[in-house]
Amino acid sequence: MNINQGNDIVTSTGSRTTEGAAAVLDFACVLLFVVIGRSDHHHGVTWAGVVSTAWPFAVGIGVGWILVALRRKRIASLTSGALVVIVTVATGMILRVVAGQGTAVAFIAVALAFLGLTFLGWRIIYSFSLGRRRSRRSNP
Repeated sequence: MNINQGNDIVTSTGSRTTEGAAAVLDFACVLLFVVIGRSDHHHGVTWAGVVSTAWPFAVGIGVGWILVALRRKRIASLTSGALVVIVTVATGMILRVVAGQGTAVAFIAVALAFLGLTFLGWRIIYSFSLGRRRSRRSNP
């Protein structure tokens, strides 16, 4: 049984697979952002460098996911994705300041744009594919 609540789909069976895939995809988006940024700015794509740049955003994803869970929303929804993007970037930038890393306005804008497009992008694709699967089941 599925109940549509705005942009959130709540399933009676639950979906740990979806939650696990969402975690992998959100973290993959951050890693892609970090690798592209470090490569583009000639900082080198070393393990230590990637971890140093990614950890504030990884913590931000965790904070965003906790907030989504407290709201009892599905992590794969667009509204949850928007919340996770904003919290990830805000937390990431705060932690970068605390750690003595840079937070230029352009960097904040690029982080928000890239992570917004990727976090919401995979969720849009997922929602579209979910709708197509439901359509096929209801129209044999």
